Formats: sequence, structure tokens, C-alpha cells
Amino acid sequence: MHEWALAEAIVEYVKDAVGGHRKIKRLVVALGELQSIDEEILRFSITEILKSEGMSIDDLQLIEEEAVLRCRRCGHEWSLKEVSLDEEIRELIHFVPEAVHSYLKCPKCGSRDFEVVKGRGVKIVEVVAE
Repeated sequence: MHEWALAEAIVEYVKDAVGGHRKIKRLVVALGELQSIDEEILRFSITEILKSEGMSIDDLQLIEEEAVLRCRRCGHEWSLKEVSLDEEIRELIHFVPEAVHSYLKCPKCGSRDFEVVKGRGVKIVEVVAE
């Protein structure tokens, strides 16, 4: 379950960011759409790990960052909402986001030469401690 590993990494960052504070007022984490992270499991994991560290959290916000892709050939930008992917393909991309290049093409010119502009990875947006 990689959500638990992500939660451990997030908590380590938070501990460092807040110094000795034990109460987190707000934590905002952006989750890239390509990661397909189970928000419920991640939320539970972060909360439990913080508890095990003697810390508490008032407001945990997990926000999805939409994936935006840009074709290197024609410059067209698009999102995953514009293409149809079955659940099996989404699951493959969840474990190996780089696999997106194997399953998608630019909807405008058909090229597989595109970059992920946003929507990949996990980012700490805000940490507020009390």
C-alpha cells in the first residue's frame, strides 16, 4: 500500500517544517491525478502516523491536481478528462505514471511525444502549526 509510505514521507516533512509543535492546524497536500492516490487511505494513514508521533491535526485537506499534458510536436495541451481510459490502464498509470506515454497520444496530432506539465506527484501546499 503505497499510500502509507507517502503518508510517512509527508509526516516526516511536516515534523521538520513545524519544529517542536505538536498540533497541526492545517495541512494542505496536492495529489497529482496521475498518481491515482486513494484519498481515504492517505488521510487515515497521515492521521494515524501523526497520532503515533504524539501530534494532532485539525484540518487535513487533500486536493487533486488535474493532469495537464502538452504535446512537444504541436504544442496542444489537454487533460485526462478529454481522453477515455479504462480502469485497467488507469491502474497501470497509478503504479508507473511514466506509462502514460504508452497509452496516450496527443488528441490533436497523434504524437506520443508529450510532457506532463502538472498532475504528477505529491506536493505539500501549506502547513500551519499551533
